[in-house]
Amino acid sequence: MSEKKALLVMAYGTPYKESDIEPYYTHIRHGRKPSEEALQDLKDRYEAIGGISPLADTTERQANALVEVLNKQSDDEYELFIGLKHIHPFIEDSVKEISERGIKEIHTVVLAPHYSNFSVGSYNKRAKEEAEKYGMTVKSVESFYEQTPFIDFWVDALEGTFKEIPEEEQSKTAIVVSAHSLPEKIKEHNDPYPDQLVETKNLLKARFNKGHYFVGWQSEGNTPDPWLGPDVQDLTRELHKEHGFEHFVYLPLGFVCEHLEVLYDNDYECKVVTDEIGATYHRPTMPNTDERFIQAMVNELVKL
Repeated sequence: MSEKKALLVMAYGTPYKESDIEPYYTHIRHGRKPSEEALQDLKDRYEAIGGISPLADTTERQANALVEVLNKQSDDEYELFIGLKHIHPFIEDSVKEISERGIKEIHTVVLAPHYSNFSVGSYNKRAKEEAEKYGMTVKSVESFYEQTPFIDFWVDALEGTFKEIPEEEQSKTAIVVSAHSLPEKIKEHNDPYPDQLVETKNLLKARFNKGHYFVGWQSEGNTPDPWLGPDVQDLTRELHKEHGFEHFVYLPLGFVCEHLEVLYDNDYECKVVTDEIGATYHRPTMPNTDERFIQAMVNELVKL
């Protein structure tokens, strides 16, 4: 009989209620409190999408779906734990809880399909450093963007979206494949993140060759450093001006569910641009708990 293992599902985290917004934002800023203006801007963004992000609930549902499928398809038995980057339950607290349960091995996955040392790498590092204190071993999924079920999901999403676009207008359609921007300095260390997004675009294009594909970046942080670009809003304006695209299909596939970056940065900010230039905005539903999305992660977990 195999020993029970821990499945640690890690994610960015989000405020659970309005009073969480300031400490959450302070944690993101490494303990420095945001200005009143910056704090109010973030509160206004949450207000614009209904008051608070659905991310916390979706993360929990994704994690529960993941452990259920994993336990059906693996010879091992997994107990689920969730660890968050910027709000409770923090990654370190969850690792400590795993130790207290007497579990010796942790398998981790971050709810993000692409790998960067700056993002997924930092989650894995935190989990491993904490686990070492208790003599536990950690095995981590690094990425799952190449998994066929993941690409299947997005190909189906594109097929469904293109049914909304008249056939004669499909050649005037831009498909903007995007992920969360990161500081440009990651390129100095040969970080695979930018190339992985291009690879994802190419995997999609090989399966669904309608419209015109472009890579964009979104939701960059408010820091003096340059971030990866082009920004999706700037890209939209540029593509319309240079090529006269009439439809823009946004695939924010570096994200995994509907939350602030998608519901505001895409559905509000990008739509403002498409409205301004007289083009039509499209954005298919995010993976959330779709079985193909869950299976893509399970396929990587069973390899560990």
